[in-house]
Amino acid sequence: MQKKANGMGWLFTSPYVLFGIIFFFIPLLWSLFLAFTDWNLISPEFNFVGFSNFIEAVKNPGVQAAFFNTYKFLIIYVPVVVALSLTVAIVVNGLPKLKGFYLIGFFLPYLSSGVVSSLIVNGILSYNGPLNTFLREKLGINIDWLGTPIAALIVVSFMLAWKFTGYYALILFSGLAGINKEIYEAAAIDGASRWQTFWKITIPQLYPALYTVLILAIGVSFGIFTEVYQLTGGGPNYATNTWQMEIFTRAFTNLQAGYASALALIAAVVTFVSIYIIRKLLELWGKRNGWS
Repeated sequence: MQKKANGMGWLFTSPYVLFGIIFFFIPLLWSLFLAFTDWNLISPEFNFVGFSNFIEAVKNPGVQAAFFNTYKFLIIYVPVVVALSLTVAIVVNGLPKLKGFYLIGFFLPYLSSGVVSSLIVNGILSYNGPLNTFLREKLGINIDWLGTPIAALIVVSFMLAWKFTGYYALILFSGLAGINKEIYEAAAIDGASRWQTFWKITIPQLYPALYTVLILAIGVSFGIFTEVYQLTGGGPNYATNTWQMEIFTRAFTNLQAGYASALALIAAVVTFVSIYIIRKLLELWGKRNGWS
């Protein structure tokens, strides 16, 4: 019976296992192999170049920009999206009814296509778009939103925050629902203010949900592509260039598949190490608040 049960388990998991082998492990091994070649994506012939691709990548301005831009996006995007999603979760949690209706409304942007959203934002922020038209006619100013480095970073970051706020709010809302209400009642009896209750009770008790949201948001910061590709193309002057944008350009524009594979491996290592360090810091914060 045990062997039969194990066989049924493998049978039901086999589609996922096959999917992982075909679409993850085989491409990963192929990418590891290509990283040490000069394959151009078209020619059947290629040469082994050793670590030349990795050395060139470290010296490349576009790669250096992608490295630092990732953390710039993280610094802007993560605090904004966490603050917005937490605000939405708290406000909706305090509503007497129709909580699910409002949560679904905030969740809808997450379901929208990144390409469509980018095109809409591009239209709104264009020179003849409604925002710049209003600013020129009413205030006499004109801002090149996507042509200025800092403005472009902020636009992409806020666009991502708008898209993911509803999704993260659902997670935080679930966390709020799991907090014991008796803790708030005891704090009220002791005379704690709303501000004290928020920082001393809500935030510490919300740690598991906040931990999940922060890790997800940080992961998004290391995987930005569609919005940058549609809005800025990595510019101006590499100001919004990301790992994925640089990999795409090298592989499919410059036809440097070997070099792009090396970039992908470097990006994977940087992403893993960064998230690991941040995760450990978050776990230390959790332990200080009683979470093991």
